Amino acid sequence: MSALTIDDVIKSLEPAGQKPRLLLHTCCAPCATSVLEYLAPHFAITAIFCEDNIRPQAEYEHRKNELQKLLRLPGYAFVEDLICPGYKERALDVIDESSLSAWDGQEGGARCAACFEYRLRTVFGYAQSGSFEYFATTLTVSPHKNAALVNEIGSRLASSGAAGYLASDFKKKNGFARGVQLSKNLGLYRQNYCGCTPATASSPAPRA
Repeated sequence: MSALTIDDVIKSLEPAGQKPRLLLHTCCAPCATSVLEYLAPHFAITAIFCEDNIRPQAEYEHRKNELQKLLRLPGYAFVEDLICPGYKERALDVIDESSLSAWDGQEGGARCAACFEYRLRTVFGYAQSGSFEYFATTLTVSPHKNAALVNEIGSRLASSGAAGYLASDFKKKNGFARGVQLSKNLGLYRQNYCGCTPATASSPAPRA
């Protein structure tokens, strides 16, 4: 199935019609806040947390717990389920083998592209097996992520199956700023690095 923009799909939905099933890749609780708020009126949402790129495992567990906390709150309890495939110790080995590139500690390189594909391929597999109509990701709400690259990968995966990928750039229309504010209001933990390498030498300011 080909990729579709999430806004075009929303416009095509019947106002009072049945909500299509969406599997939403949720990279962390802060990124999920504004995205879920935007999608809630239009889709029956199941979230998936497949973030075994995160090091160390204690950080993975912390972020998973924060996401679970968010989804128990009244304003987010509409999410039908949260899938957590579990933590794979050797996930980075697979990612590095795919990227064939040494990690220089900066976002945006070959490892990041391979990591996006690794996670979205997992999401796509669950979308296919669970008969979801669509899958999407919260990754594009972050200003640190290349939305065009994320969408290219999701679109390519969707071309080989029945689940459609919903291309997005959730950071637009104040999406990122809204997520930051919601995270503060809800007391959510906001990490200061993406996942594979703690930001020991970079700014300690929270980020998503």
